[in-house]
Amino acid sequence: MGQPDVSEDCIQMYFKAKGPVTQFLGRAHLCRAQLCAPKSTENLEEFENCVTQYMKAINFAKGEPRYHFLVYNASVLYWQMVRPFLKPGYHHHLISSLSQIVNVLNQTEEEDKEWQAELMLELLECYLQAGKKEEAAKFCATAAPFIKANVPRKYRHIFSVMVRHELLDELQLKEEKRTSISLSVTYHMNVLNAILLLFELARLSLTLKCEQISSDCISDLKKIDSQDPGKLIEIKCLEYELEALGLESKVKVYVRAAVEAQLNIVRRLDITLQRAVRLGDPGVIHVVCTTQWNTCLPLLQHNLRHHLRKPLANVADVLEKVDSLMVLLRCQVHMEMVHIEEDEDRLEPAMWHLQKAMRLDGLGLYQDQLRTAFNRLYLCTRLYQCPERAEDKAVVAIEQAKKAVPKDSVRKKRALLVNAGLALAPDTFQIVLDSENEAKVSTGKTRGRFSFLFAKARHHIISVDKAAGHLWRLGGENARDRIQIWAELAKVARKQGVWDVCRTACRFCLLYDDVRAKRAARLKRGTRKKRGGDSAAQDGWGHSEVMSQRQASPSLLRKFAEVGFINAEATVHLLRSEGVQLNDHPTPPEDPSQHSAGYTLECPEDNTQWVVYRTWIESLSRGAMDSWLRCAEIGREIQEGWIVQNAVVYVLNHNRHLIVAGRQRELVDALDHLLSIVKATGHNGDFTLLGMLCNTLARGLIINWIPTQVPEKSRRPMRPNLFHAPLDSGASAEVRTAVEVCEFALNLSTGTEPEEEVPLSTQQQLLATWVKARQLLQQQIGPRLGADEQSPNEDVNSVTRVLVALEMYSCNGLGLMDFSVPPLAQVVEMASECNWSDPLVELQTLTRLTHFAHMAHDHEVAMACSQKAIQMGIRLLRMFSRAETQLVAEMLSTTACIQGRSTLENLRGRKQLRLAAARSFMASARFGGIAGSSALVMLAVRQYWNAWLPLLSSAANRRKAKTVVQRLIGIINKTEAKKQVCHGPNLACLLYL
Repeated sequence: MGQPDVSEDCIQMYFKAKGPVTQFLGRAHLCRAQLCAPKSTENLEEFENCVTQYMKAINFAKGEPRYHFLVYNASVLYWQMVRPFLKPGYHHHLISSLSQIVNVLNQTEEEDKEWQAELMLELLECYLQAGKKEEAAKFCATAAPFIKANVPRKYRHIFSVMVRHELLDELQLKEEKRTSISLSVTYHMNVLNAILLLFELARLSLTLKCEQISSDCISDLKKIDSQDPGKLIEIKCLEYELEALGLESKVKVYVRAAVEAQLNIVRRLDITLQRAVRLGDPGVIHVVCTTQWNTCLPLLQHNLRHHLRKPLANVADVLEKVDSLMVLLRCQVHMEMVHIEEDEDRLEPAMWHLQKAMRLDGLGLYQDQLRTAFNRLYLCTRLYQCPERAEDKAVVAIEQAKKAVPKDSVRKKRALLVNAGLALAPDTFQIVLDSENEAKVSTGKTRGRFSFLFAKARHHIISVDKAAGHLWRLGGENARDRIQIWAELAKVARKQGVWDVCRTACRFCLLYDDVRAKRAARLKRGTRKKRGGDSAAQDGWGHSEVMSQRQASPSLLRKFAEVGFINAEATVHLLRSEGVQLNDHPTPPEDPSQHSAGYTLECPEDNTQWVVYRTWIESLSRGAMDSWLRCAEIGREIQEGWIVQNAVVYVLNHNRHLIVAGRQRELVDALDHLLSIVKATGHNGDFTLLGMLCNTLARGLIINWIPTQVPEKSRRPMRPNLFHAPLDSGASAEVRTAVEVCEFALNLSTGTEPEEEVPLSTQQQLLATWVKARQLLQQQIGPRLGADEQSPNEDVNSVTRVLVALEMYSCNGLGLMDFSVPPLAQVVEMASECNWSDPLVELQTLTRLTHFAHMAHDHEVAMACSQKAIQMGIRLLRMFSRAETQLVAEMLSTTACIQGRSTLENLRGRKQLRLAAARSFMASARFGGIAGSSALVMLAVRQYWNAWLPLLSSAANRRKAKTVVQRLIGIINKTEAKKQVCHGPNLACLLYL
């Protein structure tokens, strides 16, 4: 009747009366046990008290056969009470009481043998989950025979458990297999195993992304004439998973059509879930919910997750109704629902989901995250009440800043963010923030050329140094909360473009990581601080906080990595505001002063003030690079490859100007460190990024030892140069390292699937670097033209052979050792037989073959290659995007120009060939215009004019040339106009890989 207070009073009165010892005494204990049942799995004291009441009832009833029904009742009620404890990490609490109940049921010879068998199987599971394998094996010695004799249909279950966990020895296993199988049972079990095997194989192949195998399994499952609606729903889920797997590559880059198709799968799964609910089978419900969750995972981005509100809410509700023991999944679903509800400013539903998640997080995996989110949401409901704690004041200010609309001024947003920083660090935040305030810079009485730059650098250095004292004074008070708040302040400031606040917040947040990293380094070196009363304060951390930081949680380290990325990006923003690119050198300002004739301008490097400013700029660049390297080290420490990948992408992107300028040497130390970390954590399937990293590092190692190249147009075929100075020992070691780095990346191209190997365009760059390094080491490349000539595998990729041969041709005639190259006709034949996975590389190969054939005066090969390249390039122009079209047009312009030159060199007085050459130059100019390259256009125009020049003495020929010349002038004007538009106001932008 729902009145537990009345029941409690009645039970108290019964026990005070001390009535006769009858069945009602046992019933009273059962009632008391139900009244004191634990409200959650966290209250173990209530659990023990409840179990005690059940055991009192059982111990009372087991002595009298007429009361044995109470033992059965107690076991049923006990099982209903302990069901929430059947989740990971809690099974061991049930072993003692459940084993006693199973023993008593055996003693009372309970008639419901199936119930006894069910409890025995659950007790066995508790033993195994608690890691008590020996006790489980002893228990099986009595449980297995009982189940085999009384409930044979459950024997297969316990037998499979014993085999899986090796609870039977070999002799027992053979005996069981020999005595328990008949022909009839074998038939039925084989049919059942076939269905189960197909389901398991389909799921495994989906996990391993083997689409064909999973598709075949689903087809076979459909052919089996099953009338089980649950199996049909599971097959439908497998079909949806296979469909989602086919969209995975496009969903990763958020192609609109793929995202819409994925959302359509989510909607269909939602309908399937309702069918499963009507069926009422918990197993099928769990399968559908798991499939729905996996399908939703790629769409949990802040701008997409609002589409998942209804599907995820249905998953959470259904799992709660069936009282699912998949508590981790339920917790994660509620956590995502918190974000979705909060995005729409529905704070009360968000709080409700958050409380659900906190109750379900029994293992404490998300304890800190949930606690922080709960406190933040609680404060959000009281935005206009002034909290007492400094941390809470900062949270309120940040939340108010988040509420700012785009039309609000930056000054308003900045004021709120500054208030958050002042709440956390009232003593130093404003000082550090003012380090970038030029109004605070004092130059004194001197007004030199570098005075202001010097004063600005000195002011920044002195102000920033004050931040370290904040942590020393604060100690370890609320360190974890403060780290989270500083990180949130940095993210919000970055999003709103308040860069000075962003940099300052990052600096304070990363102070905690600096202390942790320095302490870890000292511990690694084996040094120990002296014991003393003030030792903890000297480091800025309390003793307990130091212990927690030595074992910093992955979530905390992940937060440091996130802030590290933001800090480096914000530092690059500061460098650009100073007019300097990352790792570049500042340019001295012009001297505006008037000087007399003969005055010699002072060299900036001799000026102390300029040296201080330049050193400050260089320290900012080092700080940004160190932040990325530290993030990569964190990724290695917690074994999360995506963090390392992001660090590599940031380093390569922000140093692209150095790579383009051929200054890779300046990045060698950083890239080498990153490569060692990538090797330790794995490339995470991103072969393109790994190939770019290895190529840039290898180029940096060899670039200083490459002599100045002869311009290509002045090269002449010559005999191999056999006499040239070898590299010294230091240079040889670096070049050998470059060869090893290239071979490391190239040897990864062993996958059978295209996505399991380094892309061809990246391979080409690696092979070019590898061939150049072999030339510097004076090492010939064998006739197999492969990077691994010692390998017994003779099936060297034919594409690789062609690319290596081309690189060998391009390296010859430079004053270094010349390679023994295969005949050009053989290379052309090899190229024609290749299956090219990248059409751009194929087109480039044809263009280079055309060039080398022309240099070798092989007119027939040059014409054949150029014709094939032009035909292919025109076809590609219609297919590719704008950026790729520009590359194709450049190669077509070059190829057509070479074709015309080769034709001119083989005229032999034939006017038709001269006109054909002119047409080639005209096509070259047209392609150059498409590419937007004035240099290519002007080269083609010059060649065209020279080709027509002997014919211009005739008036008829001049009339013929007039129209073409007008078209050429139009191409020149159009290309120049396009060039002016492209080189207008230069907006600094970041190229993302």
